[in-house]
Amino acid sequence: MFTNFQFNTTKSIISEPGSLRNIVEYCQKLGIHNPLIVTDHGIVSCGLLTLLLSHFNGKLPTIIYDNVVADPQEKIINDALKLAQTNDIDGVIGFGGGSSMDTAKVVAVLMKSPQSLADIYGVDQVVGKRLPLILVPTTAGTGSEVTPIAIITTGETTKAGIVSSQLLPDIALLDAELTLGLPTAVTAATGIDAMVHAIEAYTSKIKKNPYSDMLAKEALRLLSANIETVCRDGKNIAARQNMLLGACLAGQAFANAPVAAVHALAYPLGGHFHIPHGLSNSLVLPHVMRFNKSHAAIQYSELAPCISDAINTNQPPQAVTEDLITYLEDLIQRLGLPNSLKAMNIAENKLAMLAQDAMMQTRLLVNNPKDVLYEDVLAIYQAAYESQSVENEYV
Repeated sequence: MFTNFQFNTTKSIISEPGSLRNIVEYCQKLGIHNPLIVTDHGIVSCGLLTLLLSHFNGKLPTIIYDNVVADPQEKIINDALKLAQTNDIDGVIGFGGGSSMDTAKVVAVLMKSPQSLADIYGVDQVVGKRLPLILVPTTAGTGSEVTPIAIITTGETTKAGIVSSQLLPDIALLDAELTLGLPTAVTAATGIDAMVHAIEAYTSKIKKNPYSDMLAKEALRLLSANIETVCRDGKNIAARQNMLLGACLAGQAFANAPVAAVHALAYPLGGHFHIPHGLSNSLVLPHVMRFNKSHAAIQYSELAPCISDAINTNQPPQAVTEDLITYLEDLIQRLGLPNSLKAMNIAENKLAMLAQDAMMQTRLLVNNPKDVLYEDVLAIYQAAYESQSVENEYV
């Protein structure tokens, strides 16, 4: 069937273990002579920032902003921007997880724009150009290095998105050596996050397209084949590189065929209870899929062989979908991730509040294959609350 679509992505993707050693060369190609490095204290404490700086080896000056936190607030953006302006930086390097990369994206834009942060919330609100931008992920999950999206915390429990092609970097650098020290729980949660990106991109209602479909399937093949390996053996460099590439492909997919109800229900969990984003997605994924089954069983059944060859695909799509959901539930448990809201110490009387907040995520809910009402969201949260915990394998 002929499909009209538009597909945008990062200009250059470099996927190679050890490629961080060429960071000065990449900066020079982009005309960066005075870069701002945007990162967080965790990256500093584990020695990764020292590794990055060793590759500069005095060849370029470096200004460092290392105060990024998970779900960065507007103050973080403005503080990093002020440091960039004071030091007249001419390029930005985002080094870390999704929060550091999102912060770097926004700073690169605001350094060249007459706009304020408040002006660019929403879709395609950015005016003008940005500074040269390099993004280096240190987890295999968010795909932020290839998405035109930044999520900023705007209040005590609220977030807002900035969506613009200007947020796509010039270079995404995938170096698995940077992920070798990730704790198993972080590896598992970020890996499931990337799988959710691919699953939701493939079932996205409005902008689903052949390129995103192709990328989502390959992402799931890579992620599913390697996630348990990296949780058992975190030093497996080949598996780590496959996870980084899988997360990147999933990021490309959902950047063009946006995510939906899983993310809409995950955001309030992060906003109210500070649950990491990947884990929030993991907690609601099976229950949203069961809700969507009546409208997305064909697509889910098409994804099943990409995730596990143990699923019998010679049965009706609804049955394949249920087997796929069961497989994902078992995978989440094997990886040692909490699998219920109750296990996260969320009180049952908070579910209505979460449902109200999730219904405000209209930017995401419009992409869901099945229309979502408040009662549906509340029922999904209730199912996620009541999930049964079991013994885990890796943690």
